[in-house]
Amino acid sequence: MIPLAPTPTPTTPGDLVPSVDISKSCDADVLCSRVLEMTHNQWLANSSYIVIVKPLRILAIILLAMLIRWLLHRAIRRLTSSTSRAAMPALLKPLKERTAQAEAGQFIPERRRQRAEAIGSVLRSFVTAVVFTMAAMLVLGELGFNLGPLLASAGIVGVALGFGAQSLVKDLIAGLFMLLEDQYGVGDSVDLGDATGVVETVGLRVTTVRDARGVLWYVRNGEIVRVGNKSQGWAMVVIDIPIGFVNAERASAVLRTAALALAEEPEHATEFLEPPDVVGVEQLTVDGAVIRTIAKTTADGQPVVQRELRRRLSDALDSSGLSSQIAASRMLPRPAAPPSYSVAGPESDSEPGGAT
Repeated sequence: MIPLAPTPTPTTPGDLVPSVDISKSCDADVLCSRVLEMTHNQWLANSSYIVIVKPLRILAIILLAMLIRWLLHRAIRRLTSSTSRAAMPALLKPLKERTAQAEAGQFIPERRRQRAEAIGSVLRSFVTAVVFTMAAMLVLGELGFNLGPLLASAGIVGVALGFGAQSLVKDLIAGLFMLLEDQYGVGDSVDLGDATGVVETVGLRVTTVRDARGVLWYVRNGEIVRVGNKSQGWAMVVIDIPIGFVNAERASAVLRTAALALAEEPEHATEFLEPPDVVGVEQLTVDGAVIRTIAKTTADGQPVVQRELRRRLSDALDSSGLSSQIAASRMLPRPAAPPSYSVAGPESDSEPGGAT
């Protein structure tokens, strides 16, 4: 006979499920143990790192980014602004003048203040973009995203945009350096090569110039090779007057007296930086001598002084009687060909037997 196997004894459900002490499942994690003690919820205790720690770390990253942004913005404002009207913003001072004290009564032009505000705005925008970009990457890292492929993709996109937008980047960099170096500003009379006129707006990418005919030119900053600014610092008035063959010393004395009289008038005294001078004979042509008069003026007062000085010098020559002498001393026009020469040719050619 085949022996029968012993019949297994039935087990109770309690014997199939091992008993687990939930108080020992969080021994390795202090936070888990604390949450378990407070809530007696095993799921919440096991998820405490994701539910509590992760949000707190993300919140700390955002708050730290905002604090860094505020500190950098405050530093930029201190660099691009002044505490008093007599102080120049430190960012706009030349290196040799940054340690020197400002002279009493020295005021910053409104244009310089506007330039400082524009530079500060650009720097603040750049700082905000950099800080918040780094904060966003840290937050994505906390959420479990793999930043390696993301950074590689961003690098490829950046290279592609760099090649595709070279002119745009060139314009922006040129505009930023133009603002930093104060090459020109709104209201300046400039010569940009193809466009000459008064600057109306200055941007990081485009500068608008209105010429004498009223045409508004849009010039990209990256295409500006040279800049001639007629409104910075001082200007020079140069006037050349032909005097024919009259006495040069007498004419110079008359012109010098008229120029000095104009410079001494209260209405134009502030426009002259130096007394005007008659330098003497500048050219000698077939029509006589040319005398040059120069005057150093302010940049804004040059057009007014130039027009008024021309009028005063002309009136001085007229009142002194030199104008009639100048007109009489000029050579009369001569015929282009001698009288004996005709259009048909010399008389000998028209006679019989002449050249054919």
